[in-house]
Amino acid sequence: MIEYLIKRHLNREASTTAGTVTLSRGYGRHTKGFRVASTADTAATIGDEPLQLYRKFGQQIQVCVGERRADAIKAIQARFPATRRILLDDAFQHRAVSPDLNLLLMDFNRPFYTDYPFPAGRLRENRNGAQRADALIITKCPVDLPLADQRLIEERARQYTRPQIPVFFAGLRYDQPTAFATLQPVTGLADVVLVSGLANADPLEQYVQQQFVMHHHHRFADHRVYSRSDFDRLLAGLASGVSLLTTEKDWVKLDALLSPAERATLPLFFLPVQMVLLGEHDRAFNQFLDTATLKIR
Repeated sequence: MIEYLIKRHLNREASTTAGTVTLSRGYGRHTKGFRVASTADTAATIGDEPLQLYRKFGQQIQVCVGERRADAIKAIQARFPATRRILLDDAFQHRAVSPDLNLLLMDFNRPFYTDYPFPAGRLRENRNGAQRADALIITKCPVDLPLADQRLIEERARQYTRPQIPVFFAGLRYDQPTAFATLQPVTGLADVVLVSGLANADPLEQYVQQQFVMHHHHRFADHRVYSRSDFDRLLAGLASGVSLLTTEKDWVKLDALLSPAERATLPLFFLPVQMVLLGEHDRAFNQFLDTATLKIR
């Protein structure tokens, strides 16, 4: 979602490079406090997801981390006075900040209306916290999700949201595998070993099984901090003619472990992915964002 919003603003403001700033906690980093991403940063200093954003958009936006979001926002405003918007990632429960627009994302595979607060379930708060949302986006949906199923999901979710907020449905679209060596997409990849460190790798695994011959899936915990010994074990188990395929988030960490010669010669690829709104939801969501932006101004 953050990448979707970044691309949306960049497409509309091609001549502007200082308008958008992203801010996240920087989960898994070994540093503390406010930090602006630079070429010297790694996943250890800013976290894997901010590093992924910086590698893709660092020439066009500012990527920042800070566990105290309210303090970080003040630092951003002081350091980058031309900022027009700050996109906060994973901040729905960060109550020290009152956002202009609050987007609640719900995983199609893990609906909040059947879940419970921790430790009984995975929720960080009671379901009625959805009342704070200005819009609800159902993510990771099958791209051919029937309208009848969409209506049923929306009906169940609306038991906990404000009645007037819009509900949108989105899925994932995987692009061509990209080589570590060239950062260019490739075709003809067939036999792969999949490596992932995600909260829920099921949709990824299903896609890879459909598109490639998947020999094995090494599942690691979300935000896995890979060691060189991890990587050596992965390579040792790689049969001749089989490539290692991973996610963008894992790529930024695995790539840091490579020597230039290894990067140039080993069969290593990552699979880019992006969020896509289903059907008419794309037009409706952008219309909603346009209207919300006008109200904020």
